[in-house]
Amino acid sequence: MSNVPDQSELRSQSGDGQLPVSDDQFLAGTGSNNQKGADVLTPLALGDNCAVSVSVSRLGWRWALEVLLLVGLFFIYAGDSAPMVNEAHYLVKAKNYWDPGWCSQDMFVASENAHATFYVFFGWPTKYLSLAETAWLGRLVGWLLLAIGLQRLSSVLFRQSFLSPAVALLWIAGVEYGNLAGEWVVGGIEAKVPAYGLILLALSCLVERRWNWVWVLLGGAAAFHVLSGGWAVIAAMGCWWMTERRRPCGVKLFTPALFLGGAISLFGLGPALSMSFGADSEQAATAARIYSYFRIKHHLLPADFFLGWYLRFGALVLMMVGGLSLYRNRDEAIRIFGWFVSATLGISVAGLLLGFLPPYAPDLAAKLLRYYWFRLADAMVPLMVAVLVTRMVLDHRGKIRLIGYVGVLLAVMLCGNSVWRSARRAVPPSVSNDLLGFEAGASAEVQQQVYRDWLNVCRWARRSSDEQEVFLTPRNQQTFKWFAERAEVVNWKDVPQNPSALLEWYERFSEVYPSRIGNRRTANRVSIRYPSLLALREKYGVRYLIVDRRVTGENLPLICIYPMATEVNETYAVYELPYPPSETD
Repeated sequence: MSNVPDQSELRSQSGDGQLPVSDDQFLAGTGSNNQKGADVLTPLALGDNCAVSVSVSRLGWRWALEVLLLVGLFFIYAGDSAPMVNEAHYLVKAKNYWDPGWCSQDMFVASENAHATFYVFFGWPTKYLSLAETAWLGRLVGWLLLAIGLQRLSSVLFRQSFLSPAVALLWIAGVEYGNLAGEWVVGGIEAKVPAYGLILLALSCLVERRWNWVWVLLGGAAAFHVLSGGWAVIAAMGCWWMTERRRPCGVKLFTPALFLGGAISLFGLGPALSMSFGADSEQAATAARIYSYFRIKHHLLPADFFLGWYLRFGALVLMMVGGLSLYRNRDEAIRIFGWFVSATLGISVAGLLLGFLPPYAPDLAAKLLRYYWFRLADAMVPLMVAVLVTRMVLDHRGKIRLIGYVGVLLAVMLCGNSVWRSARRAVPPSVSNDLLGFEAGASAEVQQQVYRDWLNVCRWARRSSDEQEVFLTPRNQQTFKWFAERAEVVNWKDVPQNPSALLEWYERFSEVYPSRIGNRRTANRVSIRYPSLLALREKYGVRYLIVDRRVTGENLPLICIYPMATEVNETYAVYELPYPPSETD
């Protein structure tokens, strides 16, 4: 005999035609929220197969439309031509992962693979598609993951449809205009994008107290990007400590799912740990200093952050604290999410404290600071503010609701300004003057002309040189391998992760772009002293030198092989390096 009560008995128990829902059921995501105005399904029609079919179908279409709206929003905001800022860095490595002979003479491309999971899942299209086509395919997949995660999180926080676009606008604006250490989420495809998509899905489960899924999803995030996913695991543990530890029926921390998530994360952690194999303590310390104090200090070293960055991020933190004071006792879901975000902020505070360590223990500080202590809070604090402002829009109190509407309007204006600037520039972000730090603020027309000249010199290199040729390239560029598909001696953007290769990168960079050249403008050029060029050719087998004429001038004491009489290139030229005496005899 069945133990399941019939529908009339269930209705009589609830009193209003709905199944009774306890607080614990709601928090665990096993019940329905009968909040007034909530757009949710109830089990009322369980006995009516037709009604269930119609409801499920309607829910599916609404979910799909909301996700597509989010992907469209991401496209409008970040749909620039490829490559975006880090795509040329990640995808050339991914292409070599699947085709080891491609640019195999390039030190960075041939270095160890720190993001192997990303290369496996997002690099295989390079076997069949161009780098630009692979970037677009990767963007769509990454944006889809972000959209699904954000829609799911918005749904469990508000129990209403079509609020996630407002959350997305507020989040995008908050990250771009309020970050502390240069983090971004919605943009080109790289390892952290699918990681953040899985983090958002994990947060939706965290709010529902479905902790088994939290650990599995965060393990997947760490597999793609060990730092983003790893810090999210630490923050989730902090959230568990504050929300589950004292509950009479709280979820245990050490469960099989936690260890399963840890096992999944090894796909990201393993390659990261293997980077240090074979390096002695002195090499590791020197590499850490180069990474934290020279190459990535704008993301890692608190002393290198501008005062304005602290002020804008501090403003976001104050907004978060104010919003949580309004809703943490009214809304359990927001309270739980708030503890997670507070934990990410605690991680950043620890990073700020480490920022005082370099004068006293520079080697130890360099090793610790390289773990991007500010990354997760840079993304999560704006997300918390976005959720709180959206919650204000739903508030029954008129003044608070007005503040919410003003916040959404401000986010629309900020995002619109970013889209307008990008559309007006009309060049990929990775080649823009503002990013490369050379003649920043140049007009769109100037940047477009320089970009066309850059494409032309890269096409010449691809057509006129052997596939294994190595080039000396201008300091103020990061896309030569993307467009020319040829190796470089060294590139500022493409820094390897393993200590031995990082030390070699620094040695090459110091040789090719020596500090003795002078100020920021002239330091953008390769040394053109004859003995130096001769030594570079002998040491690295480099034959061609590409120069930026805005830096070096028109006529160098070398053989110019591009542009020739019928070719026009106002910005770039290619010279052949002098031959060693043994080759000219």
